[in-house]
Order: sequence, then structure tokens, then C-alpha cells
Amino acid sequence: MQKEVSKIYKTLVCGGEVSLAVLDTTSLVQEAIDRHCLSPVAAAALGRTMTATAYLCSWLKAEESSLYVTVAGNGAGGKISVSGDGALHLRGNIAVPDVSLPLRADGKLDVGGCVGRKGTLTVVRDDGEGIPFVGTSELLTGEIAEDFSAYFLTSEQRPTAVALGVLVTPQRVCLGAGGVFLQPMPGASEEAVCFAEQKIAGFSGISSLIAERGAEGILKDCFHAENAEAREIVFRCRCSREKAASAVLSMGRADAEKLLEEEGMIAVHCHDCNTDYLFGKEDVAVLFGGEKKGE
Repeated sequence: MQKEVSKIYKTLVCGGEVSLAVLDTTSLVQEAIDRHCLSPVAAAALGRTMTATAYLCSWLKAEESSLYVTVAGNGAGGKISVSGDGALHLRGNIAVPDVSLPLRADGKLDVGGCVGRKGTLTVVRDDGEGIPFVGTSELLTGEIAEDFSAYFLTSEQRPTAVALGVLVTPQRVCLGAGGVFLQPMPGASEEAVCFAEQKIAGFSGISSLIAERGAEGILKDCFHAENAEAREIVFRCRCSREKAASAVLSMGRADAEKLLEEEGMIAVHCHDCNTDYLFGKEDVAVLFGGEKKGE
């Protein structure tokens, strides 16, 4: 059976006064789980961050525009880093991918304990206009949704109601992942703001809704929304063997050959997609233009 592609759906609701985005990022999060061998709680933390980053990337003006998100908390999972572009190609990682924590008292994954409740959320957005925008806000709960909602209010001055969720089994299978973003348009009425707040309160189990109905089902059943604009979201890294080779060259021939003697191989690791590019003796000789002197 063909794997469903992650998507974001965007439209206007409440008489055009509120911008709505519904994301199904199940396949995106499963890709991250598979690449990084994520524990369930790490998958939830990274998956929620990737979903929110995908939403932010959907507002970029051009496909080549870029956006970087870091969540640096004091939790057991360490720093989360996610990057993407205007084409909705995303990648990311969490410092401790195999982190394990007891479930919360309500039986849910302790994402707040994984992320930490003290720290910062930082967004760097480069739309190619010369000077990148950098916004930072303090973490509130480490549960990610509340933290991004605070970021939108304090750094973007755009009040946004956010619901995020990742449903993952102990066997590391993502059953549902996604989010809902409700953002009142400039000049929206108080009724529209209340609509957004009340609607988001009903999405405490957004990952289960995604698993059961999908994003299109949520649009139809919860918002009676039709004709939403849909775009695909893909896990895609910008690393390559050519870029890895440039990193080896930057070491200089002497250091590269010394490392070869010590390790037998030079490995260039990409943290975003967990890929190792390996360079042996012959590869290094070609990179530096010929065989080692004396051979």
C-alpha cells in the first residue's frame, strides 16, 4: 500500500476573519522516526516541532527561502533543530533521539519533560531580503504547541491558536501526527478571536483525529470548510556527497591523511538526516589530486 504524503491545507473560516491551517504530517514524522531511530517521546517532541515548522515555512515567499527553528530547553531530550524552505522540504533532529521517560500521570508521553520547561524557542527566517528575521521567545511548558503560540504572540505579534500532536506506538510506528493553526486576520472581530480560542480547545487529541479522519476530515467535520489549498510536505535534506567532500577538503590534506591512518576511514555525518558519507584512502587521494607522495 502506498504511503500517504504529508500535507498542509489552508483556507479562511469565520466569514474570512480567521486563517485556518490543518496539517497531516504522519509520513513526515515516520520518516524522522526511521532515520533517527526515535523513541516515542523523542518522536512526539521532534514531530510536533517539525509540524509547526512546516506551518511557518508555508508562509515563506519563495521556494528557495529558508527557515530554521531551534527549541533549546533544559529537558532530557536536549536541543531540537528543524529547518525547511518555501518548497516545504523539511529535516531535523533531536540531541538525544533515544531518550526515555515515564508516562505522565494521565498516561500521555511526557513531552514537556523531554523538551524542558526552561529555555528558548528561536526562529530564523530568510526570505532573501538581505537581513534574516530572528525571533525568540521563552518556553512556557515544553509541550511545543503552547510554546509556538507564545512565539507567535510575542515575536510575530500575530495571535495564533495552536494544537499539535503525535500518536506513536511503543514499536515506533506513527499512527497520526499533525496540527491545527487558527490565526485571526488583522482587524478581526472579538467574535472571531473567541471562535479561534474555543475551536482550538477542542483539539486536545489532534493526533487521534488525524489518525481517524485525516486532515480533510477535520476540515469538513470540524470547520465545514471546502476548497482548501493543499500542498505537500516532504522530508528532504540538503546534504550530499559533494558537500561532504568539501568538508573533507576543508580539513587539509595532512589532517585528512592523519585521520585516515588513525580511523581507516573518514566519516562525514549529517545530523539532520542521520546519513554518514564515507571516504576511504582512494577517495581522499582523488579529492586532493593524486596519490600520496612516496607511493
